[in-house]
Amino acid sequence: MNIEQKAQNIRKSIIEAGHACGVKGGHFGGSLSMADLMAVLFGKVIHLNPENVTQMVRDRFILSKGHCAQALYATLYEYGFITHEQLLSFNANGSDFPSHCVKKTEFGIDLSSGSLGLGLSFALGQALGYKQSNIYVMAGNGELNEGSFWEAAMFAGHKNICSVCLIVDDNQMQLDGLSQDIMPVDDWAQKLKAFHWEVVEIDGHNFEDIETALSRERNKPLAIIAHTVKGKGVSFMEGNPEWHHHVLNDEQYALAMSELE
Repeated sequence: MNIEQKAQNIRKSIIEAGHACGVKGGHFGGSLSMADLMAVLFGKVIHLNPENVTQMVRDRFILSKGHCAQALYATLYEYGFITHEQLLSFNANGSDFPSHCVKKTEFGIDLSSGSLGLGLSFALGQALGYKQSNIYVMAGNGELNEGSFWEAAMFAGHKNICSVCLIVDDNQMQLDGLSQDIMPVDDWAQKLKAFHWEVVEIDGHNFEDIETALSRERNKPLAIIAHTVKGKGVSFMEGNPEWHHHVLNDEQYALAMSELE
């Protein structure tokens, strides 16, 4: 199965899990925007799999934008870390897979997240402790408004922690609408370069560009600014801030799944 189909399967699972949890709803927009990035990372790059997930020497994935746990769970299902039954327990009472992910190393979840801006700091700590590992961090563009993010970015550059790769899912939107209307920040690349990061900007839906960026040899911490579309793949969700978090009814579910076929 090619990587494009893997990404499409992840999108289907995001929709399926979000529909299964009923009126609790899900974070569809930001989960769909990162699906291509996740497919390539887990399918082509990261040394993390169901066999080595509890070992000390392995790569690590940190979901800093923890409200988009749907995308992580869908990826873990696609690559054999969890079962379909576990995927569909998303957001259920007592589940191991709530709306914001909780650390479950045995499933490939290394951070309890949801409070935005903390993932990069956590990743840097892991990088200092697990020196044989590459650490991949997925952050959202809205999250980069947090001061804690920039403190961590300065530290990473100063200490030249080059085992860390930051992926910014830059879908240009946040909870309440367009980022440019809420907290406009121009040129992430220029700012990170000022803190001694290597920075690459890519189309976050171009599989070849994603793989090339993730596979770069680096002598500095690497930031990949991935320009994406919120709600990518489902017409009524694309670029629509209502689907940052929403309840998916049966009719919408059928339409979304048909579009993803």
